[in-house]
Amino acid sequence: MKIMGLWTVCGLLIVFFFGVSNSSLYGEEFEVRNEPPVTYKYDRVDEVKKACASVLSSASEFQPDDNRVYSIKKELPFVNGDWDQDAGGSPLMPYVVRKTWDNSSDFQTPMNLVSFWVTDVDTTRRLKKSVSVSGLLTLGITLENSFVGKTYGSQFQLWPGNSMLTVSFQGIYTESKEKNGDRVMCLLGTTMLPSRETESSDPWAWLQASGHSFDQLPLSEDDQILLVLRYPKKFTLTRREVKGEMKSLNPKSNLKYFDEVHISSQLNAVYEFSSEKIVAKACDPYPFKDSFMDNGIDIYKDTEFCAIIRKFSQEGAFTVVPNWRCNRTDEYCSKLGPFVTDKEIKATDGGFQGVILFMQNVDCEEKTARDNTYSARVSAVFRAVPPSEYSYTSAQRSGLNNMTLPAEGIWRSSSGQLCMVGCVGSMDAEGSGCNSRICLYIPQSFSIKQRSIIVGTISSISKDDNSYFPLSFEKLVRPSEMWDLNHFMSSHLHYQYTKVDSAGSILEKYEPFSFGNVIKKSLLTFPKLEDAESSRVSLSLLSEDLTLHVSAIPDPRPRLPVPRIDIQMEIVSLGSLFGRHWSNGSSIEEEIPYHAKTEYTEKQLLLNVSAQLMITGKAYKNFSVIFVEGLYDPHIGKMYLVGCRDVRASWKILFESMDLEAGLDCLIEVIVSYPPTTAQWLTNPTARISITSKRKEDDPLFFNTIKFQTLPIMYRKQRESILSRRGVEGFLRILTLSVAIACIVSQLLYIRDNVDSVPYISLVMLGVQVLGYSLPLVTDAEALFKKASDSYETPSYELDRNQWFHVIDYTVKLLVLVSFLLTLRLCQKVWKSRIRLLTRAPLEPHRVPSDKWVFITTLIIHVIGYIIILIIHAAQTSEKFRTERYVDSNGNFHVQRQWETELEEYLGLVQDFFLLPQVIGNFVWQIHSKPLRKLYFIGITIVRLLPHFYDYIRAPVSNPYFSEEYEFVNPNMDFYSKFGDIAIPVTAFFLAVIVYIQQRWNYEKLSRALTFGKLRLLPLGSATYQRLPSKSFEAELGAKEREGEELS
Repeated sequence: MKIMGLWTVCGLLIVFFFGVSNSSLYGEEFEVRNEPPVTYKYDRVDEVKKACASVLSSASEFQPDDNRVYSIKKELPFVNGDWDQDAGGSPLMPYVVRKTWDNSSDFQTPMNLVSFWVTDVDTTRRLKKSVSVSGLLTLGITLENSFVGKTYGSQFQLWPGNSMLTVSFQGIYTESKEKNGDRVMCLLGTTMLPSRETESSDPWAWLQASGHSFDQLPLSEDDQILLVLRYPKKFTLTRREVKGEMKSLNPKSNLKYFDEVHISSQLNAVYEFSSEKIVAKACDPYPFKDSFMDNGIDIYKDTEFCAIIRKFSQEGAFTVVPNWRCNRTDEYCSKLGPFVTDKEIKATDGGFQGVILFMQNVDCEEKTARDNTYSARVSAVFRAVPPSEYSYTSAQRSGLNNMTLPAEGIWRSSSGQLCMVGCVGSMDAEGSGCNSRICLYIPQSFSIKQRSIIVGTISSISKDDNSYFPLSFEKLVRPSEMWDLNHFMSSHLHYQYTKVDSAGSILEKYEPFSFGNVIKKSLLTFPKLEDAESSRVSLSLLSEDLTLHVSAIPDPRPRLPVPRIDIQMEIVSLGSLFGRHWSNGSSIEEEIPYHAKTEYTEKQLLLNVSAQLMITGKAYKNFSVIFVEGLYDPHIGKMYLVGCRDVRASWKILFESMDLEAGLDCLIEVIVSYPPTTAQWLTNPTARISITSKRKEDDPLFFNTIKFQTLPIMYRKQRESILSRRGVEGFLRILTLSVAIACIVSQLLYIRDNVDSVPYISLVMLGVQVLGYSLPLVTDAEALFKKASDSYETPSYELDRNQWFHVIDYTVKLLVLVSFLLTLRLCQKVWKSRIRLLTRAPLEPHRVPSDKWVFITTLIIHVIGYIIILIIHAAQTSEKFRTERYVDSNGNFHVQRQWETELEEYLGLVQDFFLLPQVIGNFVWQIHSKPLRKLYFIGITIVRLLPHFYDYIRAPVSNPYFSEEYEFVNPNMDFYSKFGDIAIPVTAFFLAVIVYIQQRWNYEKLSRALTFGKLRLLPLGSATYQRLPSKSFEAELGAKEREGEELS
């Protein structure tokens, strides 16, 4: 598994460094510059002549002025071509299926890839018809790796999801005699082949043996491998494929024999535009009149066409549009255009869910005519990729097959249409297999139904009317790409709002007059236009605040864990602004700085808005992208939007849905509610999103209402502000701890003058407080407000550098330490007072207050309470106590046991009920005094309950994906839910009231007050805990003690 993980990472790194750039999949970009020194030996010359006799017999002599020999090393390598093998029962290599985390087979389809490099050309051995060359070939079966780097040495590597064989070759380079012949390499190779079994139907039975290792594979050396590669001399539309055969020269009876391997790739040379006659089959007359020419969308017709088409064809794949207009047979409407449709694509039933299209190897030549019109000649390869293929590796494939469409065509600025002819399958010089027309456009206008940078169709020019339904494809816009597009044509782009009236109806439906909205408008502020140097800058800053990149949870939040959901809401246009804008100071946009106006009417303050909502989650595949357009009301921070989603259903369902708009389901209402920008530490800073279908329930495109609540978000100014919730809660910690220290000091002062009541202070009560102060010191947890420190405020680099937060943290720790020491001092005073009482009555120790039964009673009550909590939560979640593994924000794995988590959380409840032992002790000891000062027990109670009041006001939202962020408390637990934030303060207040009554009335008076007829709630008083010494005697002892302390 370690090897698999290592190679997977290596493959991803290769993909990262080389990207998915398809304009140059070959050539010097893939040359390894720091190659190890290798001495190439041509010691098999006679064997090569014998094996390549047929190639040499048809070879022509090199011309003296022919320099093609010197371009061999640059033009003849290729990477990530395709290979397949004849099914003769002698496979070349094994493949081990990679298992997923649940031990099921990986859903991805493995790819057969091959790469070849010319490593040496020995011009000193140049003959009339040939020149000696050396090469390196890597071929294998892989899920996601690409073979773009050389692997020196003859070897075979195998791990789950990847098999790779490297073969070293030496041989000759020749050119055939025919006029349009080939450049040919004939080579003999040496490698270490995986050994096959002879006594089993499975040639790779050793893979099933127990104890086998991928580091020690059974290999056998083989030097009888013949490779013949044929390259076209010219790189044109119909002559671009590199073909090859690799076969074994061993007899079939030999275990090293393997069935013939066929190789396909493309030439790496300068493309020659010489197929005008073939292009005319599809594009004469030009432009071709298709549906896009008449739909009213502005088309780009300026000078940067080649730059735009190169850039955006390289940045990701095209989306294939469903055949929603098709109304013929199922076989006809399920075809993926001219591409060969396999079972996987047929299963989409014309919806093409997950099918993508790459535009590779774009070659574009621009020309300017005398009349200042512009034209360009373009060549490219369109590659269709099924859902099960790893798209990043597929984007780098170079082999030609029935899923590729080489094309060539013309673009003219007079129409803005790129018209191309495409060829699938085998091609001859006349282009008999070129029966497809590709029409491609770059739109300049965008709307809710047109969100593409590039749109196009592939249609048939064959006379056969049953060939295939025209296939549409598009490159969906992303705001980041739109900013790049602005670089090329900033003066041309614009957005057309078409759903504002419908959005106004949604606003009237969901925003009736209410006092809540009036209060919101008067007390709270939400993201709005602000003063800036220009209106475009102001709109751009507001657009930034309205953009969402955050995780979310279903609303209402389910009790059971849910798979991660990510929300991305990119603002496409806001008001008159399309995309983003930053002032560069060089262009004067407005003479006067923009100021947000306050005299607008309510309707004038509504802003038109358009956005793209992306939802990532297993349960939301049909909602992966929703285009929205409507109104934003900055008074209450709400968007009222019409949504259009790309529906992926069968072509029959789509055709029968007559209310689709451009193939999109636009009967969707979307409402987005933003948190206020003010009082962010008091209110819940989360956005809420509601998505509702307006269709009837029996409609196949209907879906139930979906609601999300995001994790807490921060606006631009809040990120820049030092005073964040973390800072506010830090000051609250300092304030509450300072109050707690004042209360403890007041109690210490109180017992100096009331020494007779000191023994009746419960040590269990003080022990609970000591525990509460010691745990933060030991575990580095926050005191009092830990539960308020949510994970959404992940410290940024600037935040970590802020010295104020460090000062606050150190101050809190210092105050906790002071509280801990003062409480210990209070414990010491109580303990010493009881020892003195015991010295006065050594024969009557039972008359000295003891916490034995107080501790036992308190323990029993809390154990029963903890068990009840466990039972209630087990019943509510319908699950037994479980152990979960989770990943923290640093990527570390942890084991979380439910009972341990709830025990830690219950400790917080024990601290909140710190007066419970004192209440029990007062009844057991039948006190006739006031051991606790009112300021002490009321003040500490308020300090303990302040986090609950704060929590209730500000409504915390936890991160459902990182459970470890709560050390002692969890908002999901009953005592830290909304109910708990009310129930706990009421109970704690009730305990404080009982203590107050116990100290105000003596035990006899309290017993008489709780007697109702013959019913006596409290037993009669006893002399068990009568005070032994008099007050004056205790005062004398206290004075002596103080004198002793002063002397010491």
